[in-house]
Amino acid sequence: MLMTTPNNDFECLAKEFRAAIGDRFAGEGDSQTWLPSKEEIRAFCRQYLEVLFPVFFAPSEAAKPNNAAIVESLDLQLGEQIVRAMRFDCNCRGKVPPEDLSMSAEDLVATIHGKYAHLAHLLATDLAAALKNDPAASGLEEIMLSYPGLEAITVQRLAHEIYKLKVPYLPRIMTELAHSRTGIDIHPGATIGESFFIDHGTGVVIGETATIGKNVTLYHGVTLGAFNPTSRRDAGGELVRGITNKRHPDIEDNVTIYAGATIIGGDTRIGHHSIIGGNVWLTHSVAPYSRVAMRDPELIIRDNNRASDREWFLGSAI
Repeated sequence: MLMTTPNNDFECLAKEFRAAIGDRFAGEGDSQTWLPSKEEIRAFCRQYLEVLFPVFFAPSEAAKPNNAAIVESLDLQLGEQIVRAMRFDCNCRGKVPPEDLSMSAEDLVATIHGKYAHLAHLLATDLAAALKNDPAASGLEEIMLSYPGLEAITVQRLAHEIYKLKVPYLPRIMTELAHSRTGIDIHPGATIGESFFIDHGTGVVIGETATIGKNVTLYHGVTLGAFNPTSRRDAGGELVRGITNKRHPDIEDNVTIYAGATIIGGDTRIGHHSIIGGNVWLTHSVAPYSRVAMRDPELIIRDNNRASDREWFLGSAI
């Protein structure tokens, strides 16, 4: 009897997966014509960020030919990736891609293009919120060039518009690329109001069906998550997916949530002008103007006198 090593298992699985994909897409030609490209999407996001930030400082620059050419290039990049994503999605679902796929993609790109001015406005409010709420910020330039929260939310806002148009794959790829760069994980389905500020940011998680109002500030390690997300199933026993399964909380206007707080559940609503303290675990709604905090932990503070050295050293797990 042959022993199966983990490496053999992985190799067999990989072969089976490749074979299944090959059978599914037989006759499709070069795989690059139907797979969305993460590298191209990464390049698109980078160029989008480079174009959008100067627009905030000098809106008149948007009318100059060089910027117009760059935006046109963005539209072409996005259109190609939408075609790839939609074709791949049709193939995965066993559907024949529509003949007018390129035209549909052009219409979607035109709709997204029409959102650029509004997205630039939202960026301006996010920049202003960062400057207003962070005394460590020396100015807008520092925020724009170095703050990970600004990059994460800027990409998410664009991905959200693409998500609302039901374009498959691309929105999630975009936000996961931003996640890998910033440590901030915001699902493209999350709805976020203007003047949003994430301070520090590492470890922030915002789920698909979360909604966030205006003038909200989050600190690092905050989770707006789901409570028992697998509990809701359809008649066939399958998970109810997407926005129809409300799993994440709603945060009203002018709320501050401090580091390490976890707020979960689709029925959980944080009332406006509330403050949620650090490390709070919250699974139910709170009224407007609430202050929610953990009780002070019982601290053991050891002094430096020699009489306590032996007890401190031998009795401590530190």
